[in-house]
Amino acid sequence: MKNTLLSISYSWTKKDSDITKTKDILEWILERNKNTYVNIKKTNLENCKPWFLDKDKGIIRNQNNSFFSISGAKNQDTYQPIILQEEIGYLGIIIKEFNDVMHFLMQAKIEPGNINCVQVSPTIQATKSNFTQKHGGKKPPYLDYFLNAKNYEIVVDQIQSEQSARFYKKRNRNIIIRVEEDIPLLPNFKWLTLGQIKELMREDNLVNMDTRTVLSCIPFSKLKLTEKEAKDLKKEFNDKQLFNSIFQGETDFKLPNIYQYINNIKMFNEEETKLISLKKLKNWDIKDNEIVCKNPYPFKVIYCDISIEGREVKDWCQPLVEANGIATFGLIMVEDENILKFLVKAKKEIGSFDTLELGPSVQQEFVNREPNDCINEFFWKKVNNNENIIFNHLLSEEGGRFYHEQNRNILIKVKKGELPKLPENYFLVDFKTLNELVQINNTLNIQLRNLLSLLEV
Repeated sequence: MKNTLLSISYSWTKKDSDITKTKDILEWILERNKNTYVNIKKTNLENCKPWFLDKDKGIIRNQNNSFFSISGAKNQDTYQPIILQEEIGYLGIIIKEFNDVMHFLMQAKIEPGNINCVQVSPTIQATKSNFTQKHGGKKPPYLDYFLNAKNYEIVVDQIQSEQSARFYKKRNRNIIIRVEEDIPLLPNFKWLTLGQIKELMREDNLVNMDTRTVLSCIPFSKLKLTEKEAKDLKKEFNDKQLFNSIFQGETDFKLPNIYQYINNIKMFNEEETKLISLKKLKNWDIKDNEIVCKNPYPFKVIYCDISIEGREVKDWCQPLVEANGIATFGLIMVEDENILKFLVKAKKEIGSFDTLELGPSVQQEFVNREPNDCINEFFWKKVNNNENIIFNHLLSEEGGRFYHEQNRNILIKVKKGELPKLPENYFLVDFKTLNELVQINNTLNIQLRNLLSLLEV
């Protein structure tokens, strides 16, 4: 049995498998879409039972006071609705070796807000309300493996943030466990290599956000390679600079500088997010069919009547957040002395668990409410001229709370000398450093984690 992280590293290089052929995966998803009944239609709050406006608390909630609620939030001059969901859910993947290659147990799963219904999802993707069966539905498949994770090799077990511009201090448990025993394979599940999953990310809206965040947490920086292992593994990597960035980074040098900046912001920050009644949101209208801003804003709240075959609960209503346009998340990768580095930005968001996190080079809503800086200008010049782009695809956000939200994810690769002088809230770091930071809860935001998951070797 290979060292788990070494086996995962080799799995990253395998773009096909004898267990599940890559060419068959799209047909599998197409078949699931074709044969699964889905009907989602917008409605109004009055017909969105058991949801209602709690006038005393100033929130929209359901009668059981479970799942989540919609509140108002205020931070300085920013007013907006925000999702409250205090419970921590599972985003988990089971891995197992077949023919000496590590495979990941992936699910073809429908979420109500998915733009294309079925997407490649983790083994388990369940809120605490789901897996404790508060809704009265069935227990999610494979749940017991995660409830009994101590019986297996735990590769990842992290509490990570969700979209902090939409959620208030929301987090989920990202977990990967390795098993050796035989596992029954249910019809909605397939075993895929890491390389296959990365290939599927190049199909618009096929691999869901939850898969991407879990994979971003794999602790490659903890893998200590012998000289022979390093030589052999490097042969499998087409991108030698990325290999150097993963396994030969300069973590000890960069981390103190990053923490010094972040901790100063947290220590002296006087901007506080307060939860307020929806009725006290300035410039927002609470209409029967939506909560919408009177001025251009990145999103609004709608209500949906949902029927999906094969879910734990088949028919229900709920609010969803609908984006006003397509956001762009961009990561600038820099060639620096035969090592690949990544330009990241310390970013505050209204719902951040602890003031701010490290985000991508560019994180821009379609309705952009932030001033441009020299990095934004540099990035958009490259994109508009179609220069240095190595990844440019639409990928979906979390379909359980967001309606048809897809965002543009872009990776560009430039020479270090091309960069303008960096503002103080930007850091140029290798993958190993970021991979160390992702092992610390709530340090890299979900947009940055998702972009890092797109890297191919």
